[in-house]
Amino acid sequence: MNSIIERTDVVIVGAGFTGLSAALELKRAGIDFLVLEARDRVGGRVEATRNGLGELIDSGGQFLCQDMPELMALARARGKTFVETYVDGEFITHPSLTPARTERTYHVSMAIRERMNRIDPDDPAIAGLTVAEWLERQQDPADAKAAFRSMIEGLWCLALDKVPLWYLIDNDRRITNETFELQYFLRETMQSLADDLAGDLAGQLRLGEAATRIERGQQGVRVVSSNGVIEAREVLIALPPATASKLDFAPALPVDLAKALGVWESGAVIKILVRYASPFWRERDLCGMVMWRDQPGLFACDASTDVDHAALVVFVGGPLALRWHPLGEAALRAEVSARLVEALGPQAADIIDFNSRDWTHDRWSGGAYSDLIVDVTARDAERTILAGAPPVYFAASEVSPSFPGYVEGAIVAGRIATGKIQSAIATRASGS
Repeated sequence: MNSIIERTDVVIVGAGFTGLSAALELKRAGIDFLVLEARDRVGGRVEATRNGLGELIDSGGQFLCQDMPELMALARARGKTFVETYVDGEFITHPSLTPARTERTYHVSMAIRERMNRIDPDDPAIAGLTVAEWLERQQDPADAKAAFRSMIEGLWCLALDKVPLWYLIDNDRRITNETFELQYFLRETMQSLADDLAGDLAGQLRLGEAATRIERGQQGVRVVSSNGVIEAREVLIALPPATASKLDFAPALPVDLAKALGVWESGAVIKILVRYASPFWRERDLCGMVMWRDQPGLFACDASTDVDHAALVVFVGGPLALRWHPLGEAALRAEVSARLVEALGPQAADIIDFNSRDWTHDRWSGGAYSDLIVDVTARDAERTILAGAPPVYFAASEVSPSFPGYVEGAIVAGRIATGKIQSAIATRASGS
């Protein structure tokens, strides 16, 4: 290990959109900082890769919509090309229902979600209830309840019997888009946006350098990494809560804070891009969107950049992702292909490329798309994390007041945390 101790004002641990946004705010404020990132790239749960055809594709977080103001503004400022997700045509549910029943089932499932969100998260009548237990008590048709389960397990990537009802209500209320959340994706990939932000950080960003230990002292913080020791006034842990909880803190974090970081579980998701020679589903007036009622958490939609780049993105979320996690590439392809054929017909078997990214148990993020609280008693966990243990602060999309679990939420969370750090530095300077 390098014996030289470096010094800076702030160390940011993690170069996802939370850490990158925080770093750019510090740079604008003229505050010295270093960003440490364990991976060999920035972006966190956003990632791009080359598929078998040599095309650059999003293998992590991808979609955005016009109701996400910070992310939309950032993408526009960086000159990104917005591709509008194709949604014209019929939406398929499988096993199939009549069009009238499909529409009715969809509307009832959304009504269940709206009914849930009208409940006060602090209502003592729901204390201790999981989403699954609450859903079981509802008097709605079985089809609608199955659709609700598939929608929620697909979005949050955890089994409903793990998720506290109050938490899902509180979380869902902060996701305020009125337009379709898969409205757009970026032709250049979401990863390219993270790379652009990183490009502004010059020599203040270090890849492949994992922070392993955070030592708090009277004069500030010492961050021990795989490459050495850095002394700073403040440190921002810009990691998902379940990942942050695995860092070594000395002295140990306050009991309530350590507990608050420990009540989260990372979602399980496998993201797949299936390429075709042409968007055959459009010829049948289908939009390419499929929800499998018999496989909660399985969902597909059109991700073609144009008619010459025909693609479906398939999301495998929650318990289904855990069941399919042990499969090899060939077996996973067979499972997905069979279900696409069932839903869209024999042309769905004519795959020209199959690219999968299994985020389940990811080394550095724990999973995707987000961590969720899985302790029904942990009502104050987010507030405790946001309070931190100065000079150690925590920020993540999961605890954002806006769009938790999304890139939008990560940007907001990073900026808010920077404001706290700037105030702390100013207070310390005025008192010295």
